[in-house]
Amino acid sequence: MTLKSYIQDLLYRYDCVIVPGFGGFIANKIGATIEGSKIYPPSKRISFNAQLNHNDGLFVNHVAAIEKITFNQANDKVAKVVSEWKKHLQTQSLMIDGIGTITTNTENQLNFEPSGEVNFDLNSFGLTPVSDVEKVEVPILVDTKTKVLTPKVEVKENEPHKVVESRNFLKYAAGAAILVAGILGVNKYNENISLEELAKEQDAIEQKIQKATFIIDDQLPTVSLNVAKENNQVHIIAGAFQLEKNAHKKINELKNKGYEAEILGKNQWGLTQVSVGSFATKEAADEVIEEIRTKISADAWILVQED
Repeated sequence: MTLKSYIQDLLYRYDCVIVPGFGGFIANKIGATIEGSKIYPPSKRISFNAQLNHNDGLFVNHVAAIEKITFNQANDKVAKVVSEWKKHLQTQSLMIDGIGTITTNTENQLNFEPSGEVNFDLNSFGLTPVSDVEKVEVPILVDTKTKVLTPKVEVKENEPHKVVESRNFLKYAAGAAILVAGILGVNKYNENISLEELAKEQDAIEQKIQKATFIIDDQLPTVSLNVAKENNQVHIIAGAFQLEKNAHKKINELKNKGYEAEILGKNQWGLTQVSVGSFATKEAADEVIEEIRTKISADAWILVQED
């Protein structure tokens, strides 16, 4: 893996990743957006700040852990790669896969153009843009019933044969009416029986529910719950220092501004970390991180400790 891929890895977990001596990549959360006929899920928009180039320990620590080398070895490797990047930018652009492209303008300043190819918001993992649902108007079909007209039968006195046929027709019609009435009566009878049986079954079920709800033969045992004290595992780090005296100096500076700063301890590379706030969840830390970066340190970042 290269240093470019390490930047991408850290942007999934942290809002600010600083490459010492080069600059910082900042991930800003944005909500769902609509562009044209497509709806895009929430994401993180990446920006770049060349002024954030100090060593806060995060990036170098990550390189050392992945490549299983010491902190000083990782620091030297990062410095060497950064030197190659700067030399490369003197003549051409520098592309960081999945993040964006960096160029140098006429004033020898770095410009950054995000690629937008990768969504670094883990809450939107797997979500893809969707198109607007097309509205289709379906006409309502009106069912028009055709009227059936029964022709009148004229009976003449001198045509007894037709009179007999008419009488036979009435006889058959009356028989059919009786048959239909019988069928309807049977259906109505069956319907009444079904409703009566359904009512009896419903009543039996309700009695069982009442018995199960209110009749308790045995006393249930008492359950004791031991509630563990909630630990604040998410911290906002104002800086990580190689010299402990510099960490105490930072704490005094923050306390004079009214913040409850404290030493969080040393990491595995011996850097003393200064915390300016501890929280139970990362969401709670996200609500105040921007204020901390504005009022205290633009380089503040979130550390999530694992049990």
